Amino acid sequence: MQQYCNSLTAYNRLVTREVKIGNLIIGGGRSVKIQTMTTTDTMDTEKTVAQVIKCIEAGAQLVRITAPSKKEADNLANIKAALRAKGYDTPLVADIHFTPNAAEIAATIVEKVRVNPGNYVDKKKFEQIEYTDAEYVEEIERIRERFTPLVLICKEHGTAMRIGTNHGSLSDRIMSRYGDTANGMVESAMEFLRIARSLDYHQIVLSMKSSNPQVMVHAYRLLIQQMQNEFGESYPLHLGVTEAGDGEDGRIKSAIGIGTLLEDGIGDTIRVSLTEDPELEIPVCRDIVKRYNGRLSESSSTILPIHQVNYNPFEYKKRASHAVANIGGNNVPVVVADMISVSNINAASFQAIGYQYNQSTDKWNIADAAADYVFVGDQAIDFEIPGTLKVVVPHQKWVQLKDDRKYAPLFYINDFIATSNMSSVLNFVMLDAYSTNTSISDEQLLQISKNPTVVFCIGSELVNAMQAVRRMIVKLNELQISNPIILTTESKGETTDEHLIHFATETGAILLDGMGDGIWLSLVQEVYSNVSEDFEQVSGRNYIQNSSIEQFLNATAFGILQATRTRISKTEYISCPSCGRTLFELQETTAKIRKVTNHLKGLKIAIMGCIVNGPGEMADADFGYVGSGVGKITLYKGKEVMKRNIDSEVAVDELILLLKDNDAWIDPQ
Repeated sequence: MQQYCNSLTAYNRLVTREVKIGNLIIGGGRSVKIQTMTTTDTMDTEKTVAQVIKCIEAGAQLVRITAPSKKEADNLANIKAALRAKGYDTPLVADIHFTPNAAEIAATIVEKVRVNPGNYVDKKKFEQIEYTDAEYVEEIERIRERFTPLVLICKEHGTAMRIGTNHGSLSDRIMSRYGDTANGMVESAMEFLRIARSLDYHQIVLSMKSSNPQVMVHAYRLLIQQMQNEFGESYPLHLGVTEAGDGEDGRIKSAIGIGTLLEDGIGDTIRVSLTEDPELEIPVCRDIVKRYNGRLSESSSTILPIHQVNYNPFEYKKRASHAVANIGGNNVPVVVADMISVSNINAASFQAIGYQYNQSTDKWNIADAAADYVFVGDQAIDFEIPGTLKVVVPHQKWVQLKDDRKYAPLFYINDFIATSNMSSVLNFVMLDAYSTNTSISDEQLLQISKNPTVVFCIGSELVNAMQAVRRMIVKLNELQISNPIILTTESKGETTDEHLIHFATETGAILLDGMGDGIWLSLVQEVYSNVSEDFEQVSGRNYIQNSSIEQFLNATAFGILQATRTRISKTEYISCPSCGRTLFELQETTAKIRKVTNHLKGLKIAIMGCIVNGPGEMADADFGYVGSGVGKITLYKGKEVMKRNIDSEVAVDELILLLKDNDAWIDPQ
């Protein structure tokens, strides 16, 4: 199978063509650049200039501004002039969707234009049309005729271009032939790229955005493969998860999609699309890219190369494993909560991991995001625990307790090999991925795997830990070992964002490739020892208000599983980041909708600021709330309009009625 990156076991940047955007050069192996997009009305020059300056001073290296029509495109000249007069020379990008005329104006003013091939020429009507090959070629020629003027203007003015495909806004023509797929996303961009190349225009950046990190990652990998096969080279790539949302969910989802690709050396510029003020996106971008800018293209010599890929990196398929208790097989991935830092554990301690004890009824209330296992170190639990929870202790402690109903032992690998004193039900075996001096032979792995009760807990202390863990799992596949795998990840970060990004990237990247039957997140011992009960003291920013470390780790684990679509435990919000097209107060509305619907486990609700981002961009959602005019909202079920132009004052109540009418509502408890 053709690879999509230089190495699957080393950090090695994919070298792309250099593209000049004003005074900035991206691609060619240069550092990953960060950018954001304004949310002001583009016709309000003063506010837009002020917001651009905020973004630049926060660290943005490019700033994008929407230009939905010719008048906004014309006003880009005033915005640019005001910024240059104040001494700011950061390149500006015009965001274009439906209006080629606006793109042609903008290309004479700003340093880069972004076009969406799904709606630049085509008008999306959600119609299924069958095209003959001849008719399809005619459609491509129609695109060439409409797209060529923009390419020639960009060539004349030295303007760069991003061909930005969005999963939710593929044209009816692409949908008719390729369906709602990553392949369709790639072909949508390639049609425009081929036209540009035929005109000898190469100042092009590409993107493959989706609100689903699985789809996004597969599309970028396929795009690289297609460019290499067809052209023998790759153009720079702009990475982003569209409509990621806000708070911890938006950060986790973005880090999984963007980080998975950056781990493999893919990506030249990134934008984290949060439903927050644009300058707040920049610190998250910085935390993501600082893991890679300056990282050498090398790997540990202890990691064996992968000669043959034994999983499909272009399509999600869960690794086959046999079930051990509720781990592996057809079970959803489990969460192991880490409570090693909690002394004197009692029933109230378990509230942080989703279990609340009611003393008056002597019963446990179990949350949707309740951990399946809890590691407590050398402590014994002297109270009755819920039947859905099992306690993990070191093997030496388990030997003293000998209670397979309540406890499961954790072994270092050499200790497991050396003993016959183990559980007959479930044994966790720590397996280091290439980062210690303790090596394990294939024969030893095969010997351990013969015990059907073994669950491997795989982690690595290497800088390129993701590649190391992936390589170890590929090794197990090569040996046809089917024991379940728990992904273990430690963070050394100093802030909440750093922890979220570390966990989401290193664990999420493996889950997206179908590997992993559970996750176990923890902080390194030095971090535990330097913080108090209140996690805010170690995290410069906290999205789980007044949470303990244990609550934070548990919520993050479930957030990662939700974002990778491997275990759904809560409502999912597909929320656009707002821009100058937004027709209502997006952050306030998102918070309002989240407050009344966050108990609807498994439901996907899209909250879109305007018709550009909906209904197309909410293709993955069950229901949509879309701005259709100033103070007006249109409600969707899937892609179908259900209620049009509702007053925004009553629109949230109308959304609840729509959910009730479609049996998607349950009363909160």
